[in-house]
Amino acid sequence: MLNLNDLHPETLAVRAGTMRSEFGEHSDALYLTSSFVVGSAEEAALKFTGQMPGYIYSRFTNPTVAAFEQRLAALECGERAVATASGMSAILALCMAHLKSGDHIVASSGLFGATIQLFNTYLAKFGVTVSYAAQTDLSAWEAAAQTNTKLFFLETPNNPLTEIADIAAIAEIAHRHGALLAVDNCFCSPALQQPLKLGADLVVHSATKFIDGQGRVLGGAVVGSHILIEPIYLFLRTAGPTLSAFNAWVLLKGLETLGLRMKAHCENALKLAQWLEVQPQIARVYYPGLPSHPQYDLAQRQQTGAGGVLSFELKGGKAAAWALIDAVQLMSRTANLGDTRTTITHPATTSHGRLTPEARAAAGISDGMVRISVGLEYTDDLIQDLLTGL
Repeated sequence: MLNLNDLHPETLAVRAGTMRSEFGEHSDALYLTSSFVVGSAEEAALKFTGQMPGYIYSRFTNPTVAAFEQRLAALECGERAVATASGMSAILALCMAHLKSGDHIVASSGLFGATIQLFNTYLAKFGVTVSYAAQTDLSAWEAAAQTNTKLFFLETPNNPLTEIADIAAIAEIAHRHGALLAVDNCFCSPALQQPLKLGADLVVHSATKFIDGQGRVLGGAVVGSHILIEPIYLFLRTAGPTLSAFNAWVLLKGLETLGLRMKAHCENALKLAQWLEVQPQIARVYYPGLPSHPQYDLAQRQQTGAGGVLSFELKGGKAAAWALIDAVQLMSRTANLGDTRTTITHPATTSHGRLTPEARAAAGISDGMVRISVGLEYTDDLIQDLLTGL
């Protein structure tokens, strides 16, 4: 019998999770239905209690969504995945399932702005506290742990500085303190990084980004062991931050080309980063594929590619950053990332705009910073586009 563990990730991206109906369709089927018919009252009772496998209601069981979950789990080398309506709902579901009042989180100080808002504003209402540690300072992660710490949470590379966290080292610290480690793998995707193989317990995705890859739909997921995913699934069944069948079908199609796209994103981003680094108007470029990046060696060991996102600081501050963003004609002015189309944004006033100036400064996000998610266009055309603003 074919063993998925023997297959290359590029094969898994196309074949894992495939399920066919009696019609024998070759492409993944799209099951647009709210509920599923059963043959008897007894069968309904058995399925609702989990004593019989099968699909019941698309809030928590749907064949198209299940196919996406199985394929993503295979790519991340995880036992199981649960899909959600967005990346943020995936983080929420993880926290609601594994935390309670009185628990404590240690998180990276360089997290995505909405994640910080979720921790500081909403989890705090329910008595969950959080401490922040510098992404790259292992002693800070150690010092932040408390007796009630239940979760370590980081994203690597982070947004927008592309700082790299040492997953294996932080996993060791978390486990020594009896906590789980969850890693947001949005920037790399499983094509470039597999945190579970490095010691993480759970992997979070905003599938909206590189997994979809074309800016079409929202989606999220959490991947891990059966025992850790089951309570997240039960929260999803009750609360309903559910991935729609249509979005799951689109994301399945995205996974099929993920490996090819990520190679192209990495090549284009490296070429653009190298060009930016020698421009006189640029004070600093943040990209893990550059030898000048502080965690370049770690990125080379931990990832199979540097990713498609880079940031840089302009010497003229906010005025220069806004002038550049306003001047481009090819790049899309939007805060989304992971698209085939290159996007450009000003993090301090968009993705991290709800943070206080002090919090942005602590995270290293200056007013002169610009973030680019490099797409699949011809790189020289992107360079010419930036020259209009420089």
